[in-house]
Amino acid sequence: MTIQDESDLIGMKKAAEAVALTLKEMRNFTKIGMSTKEIDDFGGEVLKKYGAVSAPFATYKFPGFTCISLNDEVAHGIPAADRIIQDGDLINIDVSAELGGFWADNGGSFVIGNDIHQYQPIVDASKYILHKAIMSIKGGVKICDIGGIIEQEAKKRGFKVIKNLTGHGIGRGLHEEPLDLLNFKDKFDTRRFKKNSVVAIETFISSKSTMAVTQKDGWTMKGNVGGFFAQHEHTLVITDNKPLILTEMNDIWA
Repeated sequence: MTIQDESDLIGMKKAAEAVALTLKEMRNFTKIGMSTKEIDDFGGEVLKKYGAVSAPFATYKFPGFTCISLNDEVAHGIPAADRIIQDGDLINIDVSAELGGFWADNGGSFVIGNDIHQYQPIVDASKYILHKAIMSIKGGVKICDIGGIIEQEAKKRGFKVIKNLTGHGIGRGLHEEPLDLLNFKDKFDTRRFKKNSVVAIETFISSKSTMAVTQKDGWTMKGNVGGFFAQHEHTLVITDNKPLILTEMNDIWA
């Protein structure tokens, strides 16, 4: 969407605050020995507290309030009572919701307990790359150039990017134009970011795979050649200068 007036901005800020604080609370709540369903149920209660409605459930009838992916899962992991968090697990929580007719999206990966599997470097890389990409966005910048930054920075650190999962426009719906905000440079994409538009920028950083493949459950995605993954995401408003990061209170960079 494009921010037309102050009421649009206020509405987006409220929706973004709800998803950002829900993600933060879920991250703080997560402990070794919990099931992903227990974590998701907690997230559902937090969203309810803010008056927000789970976007994956409302839009796609996803079997959970949030997407929780572990270790070798790229995205869209289904919360389950038998998925128990172990020491050293790499966890991704993706929270999106609707509040007052506005939609916002954010996500983050983190290691629980001791980093016995050496996942922290990919988490740190993903956070750094998201920050660099976002700080390079303003009105008039080519969309493909931001994808190029994400891919280049991943390669510098010995990682790859998932090419079939992308950022997207957001605001009056969960997925809006501009769609397909790629994590690599498509030289044929001539589109540019527009001032006052709202987008969700997200990294999909991988240790091995370059494509995400949907599993038999119809939701969970894993890498085409395995590996592990990190994703971080913010919803932001594009300006003539630095973007307004609406979900900054999730403390991804804290």
